[in-house]
Amino acid sequence: MEEATKICLSDLTLDHLTAYIVGLGQPKFRAKQIFKWLHQKLVTEFTQMTDQPKTLLALLEAQCTIAAPTIRRRQQSKDGTVKYLLQLADGNCIETVLMRYKYGNTVCVSTQVGCAMGCRFCASTQAGRVRDLTPGEIASEVYTAQKDSGERVSHIVLMGIGEPLHNFDNVMDFLEIISCPEGVNIGMRNISLSTCGLVPKIDELAKRHLQLTLSVSLHAPDNVTRSGMMPVNDAYPLEELIPACRRYQKETGRRISFEYSMVRGVNDSSEMAQKLARLIHGMGAHVNLIPINPVDGSPYSATDEANVRRFQQELEQLGVNATVRRRLGTDISAACGQLRREDAQAARKPQAE
Repeated sequence: MEEATKICLSDLTLDHLTAYIVGLGQPKFRAKQIFKWLHQKLVTEFTQMTDQPKTLLALLEAQCTIAAPTIRRRQQSKDGTVKYLLQLADGNCIETVLMRYKYGNTVCVSTQVGCAMGCRFCASTQAGRVRDLTPGEIASEVYTAQKDSGERVSHIVLMGIGEPLHNFDNVMDFLEIISCPEGVNIGMRNISLSTCGLVPKIDELAKRHLQLTLSVSLHAPDNVTRSGMMPVNDAYPLEELIPACRRYQKETGRRISFEYSMVRGVNDSSEMAQKLARLIHGMGAHVNLIPINPVDGSPYSATDEANVRRFQQELEQLGVNATVRRRLGTDISAACGQLRREDAQAARKPQAE
């Protein structure tokens, strides 16, 4: 069987894996054993599943694959942050970041190869979207970081390359796999999902009542400024996005976090702070202020630290809970999508000369 037509076992939730294994004429308990090999013991070869019958392993080898990206590039920062460029089975590359905090290790995962959203301050979107990642490929980012570091991953943020809600079904299966007690069992309350604001998908996510943290990339408190930074605002303007966020909070009982990238002379004035406070008034939401990383080809530059602190203080005086994101990995290719883009440019150079 050709690789392209094989089933990737890593993509299957425990229920789907059980149905597949039973369909092969195997007892149900085998599925749980295989799931543990894939998502708890993190094996990447069928021969490593030592408690399985050889006849079953031969069948799986013939019909199935396991998601196992290779580390193409690895950068480590002085603060312990590790950025990986991972190469997938089809040759496409994605980025994954391991960040070390006092409370544990967090992995920032990509959910797509490239991104279609077109945010003008982001390196991830400059080459557009190539394809969606499968549930097993997203999970393999976590497993690769855990195996490479030799340290347990306790938290996940879906804030890497791609728009998670633009790959909704695969991301939902990934969340089920990664939080499964038979796997690495990372609880939903330790997972944050970031979206640029796809309103119908926010409503769909709300109905699932997951206990994760939804982070909405807001970045501006008025439509003119936000549309200039984020083309998605033309499709889902603030008059639609903010009510969707309020519905989400009411439906799930979970507080939303708003991401706000600080851009010099664009969204960092006192007037903007006042607009932002009015926009999210009464939500009890948290605002995460982000000093942006410089990106080649982007017209934006970062606000200086003093201005970020001033903006934070003004928000807090207006009753908004605001924090400044700790900058990690500033001495490596820190901007999301930057390492992947550098690698692609390096690969093209010999042809151009």
